[in-house]
Amino acid sequence: MNKIKESHVKDKAVLFVWITGLLLFISMLWIFTQSIQSFYLMRTVNNILISNNDTRRLSASIQQKSDKANMLGYWYSINNSTDKMFVFAVFQDGILVPLGAIVSADGRVNEIIPLSGHAVQIFSTLPESLLQMYKTRIEASFQMSSLQMSYVKMGSINVSFDIRLTEGNRL
Repeated sequence: MNKIKESHVKDKAVLFVWITGLLLFISMLWIFTQSIQSFYLMRTVNNILISNNDTRRLSASIQQKSDKANMLGYWYSINNSTDKMFVFAVFQDGILVPLGAIVSADGRVNEIIPLSGHAVQIFSTLPESLLQMYKTRIEASFQMSSLQMSYVKMGSINVSFDIRLTEGNRL
């Protein structure tokens, strides 16, 4: 009887170690592939903007350096503009709805645009309070991280530097 209990404990310990190892592997994979994910998302958003006859193009990913947790999404600079775009997703009726927020140089959200066919269909049904909540969060995230952002150019060389924004200096 004692051996049966020991084997149960060993089986549970092995299962726990497997699950812990798998979660550790997944989290490491998530952390180390952020720049690749950001690049492919930028390329996809640019293709969506082209198909929608929008003249804006995302040019570089902006990695935030912050001690506090930020919103789940990616910041991008817009080609030939001081504006930035924050690409994020919301859940609506159990479906992820990808959206992009155009943020001006002063940190105000100018507009939120849908980034998929389904998002276009469902965008008008999103509650205004939900959109306002996301606008407020994005503006706060921009203000919190605007002191330290680093640009990452995708290609053979990754370039990273700090940008110090003051009232007189704009990107």
